[in-house]
Amino acid sequence: MSRISRNITIILRAERLMAQRRMAVLRRQTVMMVMAGIAAGLGIVMLNGAAYFELATHVSKPMAALIVAFANFLVAGLFVSIANNQNADADVASVAEVRDLALEDLEAEIQDATQEAKLLAQSVRSMARDPFAMFAPGLLNGVVAALLKALKK
Repeated sequence: MSRISRNITIILRAERLMAQRRMAVLRRQTVMMVMAGIAAGLGIVMLNGAAYFELATHVSKPMAALIVAFANFLVAGLFVSIANNQNADADVASVAEVRDLALEDLEAEIQDATQEAKLLAQSVRSMARDPFAMFAPGLLNGVVAALLKALKK
């Protein structure tokens, strides 16, 4: 039973570690998304004014505003792309492998325990059918010894 409890402990620890790694990646993604929002906001405020005034001298005012807005969306898209590239699978792969090995070992232990239980049940059934079969070899030896003793006399 110690192997079963050890494997269950390993499985639970592996699951906890994988959850912690996934949460760490989620936190980093959240921080990157917030940074993308802040950058987009600051970019809109600071760059928009300068770009708009510069472009307004070369093109119409509505076209200058459209070009500035498009550039802002490109910057925000870049940050979103970086955040989406974060992945916990590489960090979790080795822990998942240990968990899978523990699950396989646990499954083998359960199959062994099931086999032992079946054998025990068969033994109990055979004893229930013929309770003296278990004692017969010992009784037979005693009877043979008594007969040989009687024959010698």
